[in-house]
Amino acid sequence: MSQSFLSTKPIPHNERLIMALDLPSISEARKLVETLDDSVKFYKVGMELFMSGDYFGFIEWLKQQDKKVFVDLKFFDVPATVGRAIKALSQKGVDLATIHGNNAIMEAAVASKGDLKVLAVTALTSLDRGDLDDLGFQCDVEQLVLSRAKRALEIGCDGIVSSGLEVPMIRQQLEHRLLVITPGVRPVENRPADDQKRVVSVEQAFHNGADYIVVGRPIRDAENPKMMAERIQQQIAEQFQ
Repeated sequence: MSQSFLSTKPIPHNERLIMALDLPSISEARKLVETLDDSVKFYKVGMELFMSGDYFGFIEWLKQQDKKVFVDLKFFDVPATVGRAIKALSQKGVDLATIHGNNAIMEAAVASKGDLKVLAVTALTSLDRGDLDDLGFQCDVEQLVLSRAKRALEIGCDGIVSSGLEVPMIRQQLEHRLLVITPGVRPVENRPADDQKRVVSVEQAFHNGADYIVVGRPIRDAENPKMMAERIQQQIAEQFQ
């Protein structure tokens, strides 16, 4: 294996796995959390659940179950609006939240975040070079990710969301000064055809420098979701032994 950038942050091993609750209803999400039981401590709740019903009631229920919560709504609006949204969210016991956009948006979020950790999105893992061309970006994925990571650090964001493919470059340039959350992680033996284009394995993600990984479909769609989550937790623990 090439150079390892294994996380140096004091995060319990079983909290490094963030389960993505990408489900159409709160009832289905709650059922999956109950099925996974103590195999998962950290959950991502995103836009699909936001549109399905009692989003904030569900977050409160997760906190009552002693779970950590990552709100992935990628706030993008005029800076004052984003700042007020982040301030309101910080009062709900949420642990992580994503924002998107320019320096002014990041500055407004940082000024309002309190104890909430704010993450800047770099480039979605569903995008490849052709997609960036379509969006009008005149740089490659790596340059875009590094530029956004540097700006996030300078402005005071706690971390970034980045594909595992770009994390080694971030660690080389910025060391471990930012939290890095890596989505699009697929266990080696479970790589379904889906809309994620820049994916890595569990082992790759952590040796590339991720602090947390986000896993959804490989656990949710497994024949035994709890067993799959436990298998991934074991893979994580092995990287830090």
